[in-house]
Amino acid sequence: MTVDLYTPHSGDRRYGVLHYDLSLDYRVTTNRLVGTATLHVRMNEPAKHVSLDLVGLKATKVRVSGDRGTTFRQDQRRLKVLFGTERAAGEELTITVEYSGAPAPRRTRWGLIGWEELEDGALVASQPTGAPTWFPCNDLPSDRATYRLEFTTDPEYTVVSGGAATRSTQRGRTRWTFQQPLPTATYLMTVQIGQYADEHVMLGATPGRLYYPRPLAARVHADFAPLGEMMRVFVDAFGPYPQDLYKVVITPDDLEIPLEAQGMAIFGANHIDGAQTYERLIAHELAHQWFGNSVGVGRWQDIWLNEGFACYAEWIWSEASGGPTAHALALSHHARLAALPADLLLSDPGPADMFDDRVYKRGALALHALRMTIGSERFFAFAREWSSRFASLSVTSDDFLGLVDEVTGADGRALMRTWIDELPLPALPSTPAVSPGPR
Repeated sequence: MTVDLYTPHSGDRRYGVLHYDLSLDYRVTTNRLVGTATLHVRMNEPAKHVSLDLVGLKATKVRVSGDRGTTFRQDQRRLKVLFGTERAAGEELTITVEYSGAPAPRRTRWGLIGWEELEDGALVASQPTGAPTWFPCNDLPSDRATYRLEFTTDPEYTVVSGGAATRSTQRGRTRWTFQQPLPTATYLMTVQIGQYADEHVMLGATPGRLYYPRPLAARVHADFAPLGEMMRVFVDAFGPYPQDLYKVVITPDDLEIPLEAQGMAIFGANHIDGAQTYERLIAHELAHQWFGNSVGVGRWQDIWLNEGFACYAEWIWSEASGGPTAHALALSHHARLAALPADLLLSDPGPADMFDDRVYKRGALALHALRMTIGSERFFAFAREWSSRFASLSVTSDDFLGLVDEVTGADGRALMRTWIDELPLPALPSTPAVSPGPR
């Protein structure tokens, strides 16, 4: 494990986290958070100290199992834990941090990210470095762990996070407990807090939940009516749904963009209009459960593997639901990209441009070029193998090229390299059209 070059001030390569146990108490009206985070970690190399990412919250006590000599120091971004004696590579230990404060988003080159107050409630949008605004962590996309989250707040609010949930009420406060058994990157952990209706839906064989402000009920029901069929199409295209359930939160506030989290998607009220105007965004966020949340990037420079697949899933859904075909959409977006500067390298766009729309669209076009080259049947077999082989793992572009080589041979790998490792925009293959995908 190495520090990510796109986020060099985040994470610590000297250890990895196996499990987070978070016990948090939050007062909505005063935006006051009091927490205890217990991290079960394994040392990757000998070290006398490690650093946790923690932003805007103050640590008050730090303990390390079996180490009475533990001390700590904190600056604006890091909590440095100093051991009484050097820890050996491979050693497992428990670090417990008590902390508190008024959580707020952090300022980054990508805007304000992390914990955000709503008019009535709160949300967490952590990609890529917002997780430390609400819990101390090793904030690297490659450092995946399991989680237990215990969250106590005011009884009139619903709390939503990933994984199975239980709820209890004590002394006028409500405690929500979530178990996340799947290895999860820190940026994919979230809490959403609001006065929400909670509706059970079945998405084929997958249980789903919709959380939304009651005044938006009619718009929500209209816009999410295709979600079950969307799930069926993506299971056919990409393989079994990789989570236990799928939760969707619609906030009462407007959001700039929808957000994905492990087993969840979050939309603003502005993304729900009752006319299915934003159906492609619903498809995009659902697809992230396979691409980004199950198969996740090991470094931010390969973000195209998340966004290219999710963008291409929009085109697959359009084709399957009777809209423009993936090929028609590919031709349209190729023409638009051709009119833009060819100065973005897909496999290494740079931190400032890693969320540039060209990463999304060129990534999708690379996948369509592969589909045109090997045919729809082999392409979707490839997509299912990618989803299965690398489930719950962190990947790079080299892993993608390796599977392309395995499935298609050197010619397919060479084709993909022109899309992801070279600046000029390649022409789409001259094959007339591709056969239909899942319907």
